[in-house]
Parts: sequence; C-alpha cells; structure tokens
Amino acid sequence: MKFRKLTPEEIHILEQQGCHADDWMNIEVKEAFTPDLIWHATFEGINTLGILSRESKDDKDEKTGIYNSLIVNCQIGDHVGIGNVKHLENYNIGDNCILEDIGLLSVNGSTTFGNGTEVEALNEAGGRTLPIYDKLSAQAAWLIVQCRHDMNAITKLQDLIVAYSETKKSTKGTIDPHVVILNCTSIKNVNIGEGAQLIGVQNLEEGTILSSIQAVTKIGTSVSANHFIIQEGSSVTEGAILDRCFVGQSVQIGKQFSGENSVFFANSECFHGEACSIFAGPYTVTHHKSTLMITGLYSFFNAGSGTNQSNHMYKLGPIHQGIVERGSKTGSFSYLLWPSRVGPYSVVMGKHSNNFDASDFPFSYINEEHGKSFLTPAMNLFTVGTKRDIQKWPTRDKRKSKEKYDCITFDLFSPYIIHKVLRAIDQLDELYQNTPKEKKVVLVKGLSINRLMLKTCRKYYELALQVFLGEGMIELLDKLSFPLPFSELYERVAAIGETEDNKWLDVAGLFMPFTQLELLLQKLKKDDINSLGQLQDYFVDQQNQYAANKAIVFKQILKERRGIDLSVVTSQEIKQIIEDWKTASNKLNNMILKDAEKEFDANSRIGYGISSDELIKDADFEEVRGRFEDNGFVVALKTEIQMTNQKADEIIQMVVSDSE
Repeated sequence: MKFRKLTPEEIHILEQQGCHADDWMNIEVKEAFTPDLIWHATFEGINTLGILSRESKDDKDEKTGIYNSLIVNCQIGDHVGIGNVKHLENYNIGDNCILEDIGLLSVNGSTTFGNGTEVEALNEAGGRTLPIYDKLSAQAAWLIVQCRHDMNAITKLQDLIVAYSETKKSTKGTIDPHVVILNCTSIKNVNIGEGAQLIGVQNLEEGTILSSIQAVTKIGTSVSANHFIIQEGSSVTEGAILDRCFVGQSVQIGKQFSGENSVFFANSECFHGEACSIFAGPYTVTHHKSTLMITGLYSFFNAGSGTNQSNHMYKLGPIHQGIVERGSKTGSFSYLLWPSRVGPYSVVMGKHSNNFDASDFPFSYINEEHGKSFLTPAMNLFTVGTKRDIQKWPTRDKRKSKEKYDCITFDLFSPYIIHKVLRAIDQLDELYQNTPKEKKVVLVKGLSINRLMLKTCRKYYELALQVFLGEGMIELLDKLSFPLPFSELYERVAAIGETEDNKWLDVAGLFMPFTQLELLLQKLKKDDINSLGQLQDYFVDQQNQYAANKAIVFKQILKERRGIDLSVVTSQEIKQIIEDWKTASNKLNNMILKDAEKEFDANSRIGYGISSDELIKDADFEEVRGRFEDNGFVVALKTEIQMTNQKADEIIQMVVSDSE
C-alpha cells in the first residue's frame, strides 16, 4: 500500500490534540489514515503510520491509537496501540501490536540482536566458546562445544555463524504483528517475534525473542536479560536473570533463576537455582533453591534440591568440567567434584569428593559411603522412575512451532546405550574372573564396586541386551505375512547395511553413529556444508536414518554376541530370540511393578490418617493415593506385559519350523 504526506488539515487536528513533530513533512501515512486516535504524541525523525481504528484488537479490550508517547524513526503498522511509551525509537512495528506503559524501547546503533554472542558454555575458563544464533539447535551447539579436536571444521562452522549474524545486523529493530508489551522498564536492541508477550519486564538488552501464533513466547515480571536468544514457545518469568544465555524452544525459566554463559535446549525447566557455564541439553530440569549447576553437560536430567558441582580444586582456577549423561538424576544435596562423568540413566546420591568415570555403566546407582564413591551397576534399570521417565518425555514435548530445531531420539535401548551395556558386561565379566574371592571391593575409574554384585549386575545388563535383540527382530519381521516368508525376510536382511563401527554418540539428544560425525566434520572442512540450514538438514537426516542405522547394529550384535547370521537365520533361532525377549521384558516389568508396589506399602502410609487406627489410615491413604491395582501406571504396565506375551506368541506361531 502506498504512503502519502499528512494533509494540512490532518496536521492541524494533530496539533489541536496536543501532538508535536520536529518536521511534519517527515511523517507519511497510509491513504485511509485518520488522525483522530493520536493524542499528546511527539514525533521525531522519519516515521510512517498505518491505519488506526476504534475497533478492539483481536476481539480483546485493548484499543488502538497513539497517546502520551515519543516516537522516533519508527514504522508503525495497522491497528496498533501505543500508550505512555516514554521513548520508542528505531523500530518497525507490525500490525495489531499493543505497546503500553514502557520506559524505553529503542535500537541504538548497529546491532545483531544477540546473534553471534559468544557464550562460554561447559568450561568457565573458556576454550569452548559457543557463538549463539536465533535458529541454533542442540546438535549444532554440541558440535561446536564438544568437537574441539577438529578445529579446522569448527572454525568453518564458526565462520558460518559469523556470516549469518552479519545478515541480522541492522540499525532498526522489528516488532512482529500481534506482540503485546506492557509495563516494561527498558528494552534495548531487541527483535521481538510474532505474538510475543512482554509484561512487567525490567531490562532486556541485545537479544532476539522468536515467537509465533502457534508457539507464543512470554517474558514476565522483573526479568532481566542481556546478550541473549530466546526461541519460540518459551517463557522467562518471575524475576529470572540471564546474562549471555541461549534459551531453546518451549523452555521454562523463572522463580528467580539465574543463568550466566549457559545454553538451555528444548523443554528444559529451570526454577529457583543457578547455572554457570552449563550446556543444558533437552529436558534438563532443576526446580529447587540452593541448586547450583556449573560447567556441566546434561540432557534429560533432573537435579535434586541442593545439587551442587565444583569446577576447580583451587589450583589453576575454574578449568574443570563434567558430564552427566542422559536420563540421570541427583539426590537432594548431592555433590560432584569435576572432572567426573555419570553414565546414562543413573542416580547420584551423597557427596563425592573424588573424580570418577562411570560412563560405561548405564542404569547405575552411585552412592557415597565413608568418603568413597560406590557404584552399583544396572540397578536403575528396573525402577519406576526410569520407566516413567521414558514414557513421559515424548508426551511432554511442548514444542508447537512448525520447525523444531532440536533433533531428539527418545528410544531407550538405542545402539548408544546397548554398546555401553556390552562394555559393562565385558568389564563385569573380567572383574569377576580376576578378582580374588577374599577381596570385597574392586576399583574401576575412581569407583568402588562390591565384588558380590558383579555377577548379579551382569545378569541385569543381559536382560537389557535380550530386550534390544528382541525389539530388533520384531522390527525386522514387521508386516510380514503368516506363515513367515523366509525369502522375503532374507531380502530385508540383505538390504541392511554393514558396519564395523561400534561407536555411537548421544549428540545432545540425537543418537548417531560416530562415522556420521566424522563425515559431517569432513563436509564442513570441504565446504560441502556451507550454510547453517544445510547443517540443520544433516542432523534431521540423521534423525530420519536412525531406524535404519539401528537395524545395522542389531544385525551386527546378533552375530557377534549370539552367533546368529541374519542372512541365514533359522526359525528356531528366531523363536529363541523372541522367547528371550518375552522372558527378559516380563522380568524387567515385573521388577518395576514390585518397585511401584513399595509406594503403597505400610511405610508409605506413614503420616496418613488422623489417628493410628489402621482402618482410618488406610481409608485416608486410598482416598488420596488410590490403590496399587488401580494406579494408572500400574494398569498400563500390566497391559504392556499382556501385550508382550501376546506379541511373542503371535510371532512364534508365525514362524513355521524349518522341517514343516
């Protein structure tokens, strides 16, 4: 739509309504513009004005118009409400925005709006500097932070980010349509996405807030953020303080949480505590006061109250870092001395004042006893907590944006985990064979293991392996007819690739083969990947290829560990794999049921009832907590057991024996 100059009559009306301009000729308006909704406004520099109307914005109570505000070098869209804005400068404002009671909203000089801000993630002393940008994914960030062994590739990637950040540089900011900004003190050099809601903000400076109608971003009361990026669907509220931070999609930060030089990816939740130089991968959760997370890499992590880490030993400064792998938890007031590494799906309890590496022992308990760190492998494999976590994470993905930047694989028994399970089995076998019977404790990478647990824990890991192999066979047989057509099965097997690579990675929520990471680094160095969009496409492709890559690992492990060649697999071998899967799955699920039943035993009823009378206590407990047999989790798990048995029986009937 074309713009025109104000007419003399319109200028007269504006002046009569208490408006001023340093030069009325520097103001242009749309053809259908009327001046009747502009009162006591001052205009400086070059401004353009859209159509203002008396109709409510989006059927809400807010009225459009401009009053009691200073407007400097702005382009204002249609049906915008601007009231009591003391200083609004250098912004392009979209249609249907409401800006009221704001101290300062301005862009001063040339800025990239937080793009290219360098964050000292994971290592407080530097060396892993991460330049953030508005479409940063957990995988791209992990690559920059973790792959410093190949600086040629990382330098190429950093150059791409610098070039991208330059495209964002401007002397004018953007406030996209349908944005609401109310009762804010100071906002400088910030781009604000569609539909975002900023209410009661204290201070925002040098940043980008992505938002959309489908995934509204909310910045709330007394929030202060400097040099930041916040992606769609997130909320930063209730006095949170962020300095040089990245906030991914659908992240919640609030209740006085403070973060410095840290990155938080999809669906993380951070309240009350403090973060310094952390890499919070997807689903990192901390909800408690007195909790400090520092120089650690986490994902699918739950920090107990008072959780604390220490990143230096008063020698060369805060140079140490730690890794808590996916699905792990820390108990209340647990303490970890960096450098240390916690294996996937593990639980850490107590104060650990020595360094250890438990990365090869997933599903473990790590306790402190008399100043020593004790490892009990595999014990978290059959707990209610682990099972519930695996079920809830996919259902709690709150991302509603059309584009989801972080690639997340939720699979429990992934190749990454199973390779660790195999290494754990081998190490436990070796320790059992080589440890004298009179020796009560064995030492492994800073951890103590009770010798009597070696054989038992190995058996538990074997259950996980049997489940993995069974799931792989079921996926291979999927949609084949009855009786099983072996010729078609062998064709499927022939289509599965080959690999000698036993190394997989958990790339901040995405499982992928190590060879694919090496290929990616090569592509960066050769300029085969020469944009951030192509980098994102590579990770998306890895997510799409996960099932096929997992099938390769299944085929390989089945041959190496069970001596079964899928290209000539027999009916008896298939039946045995499925029987083992059925037995192992049922055993694990029944152990989980027993763990769940503890939540309903006599000890769990302590504190229930208004007297010690057992009938009153039981009635009160059942009214509040329900009964074990009616619990939703328990019912679902029992149903899963039934479905496992049914599936196993169907496959066994489907596989006609070789002699038939």
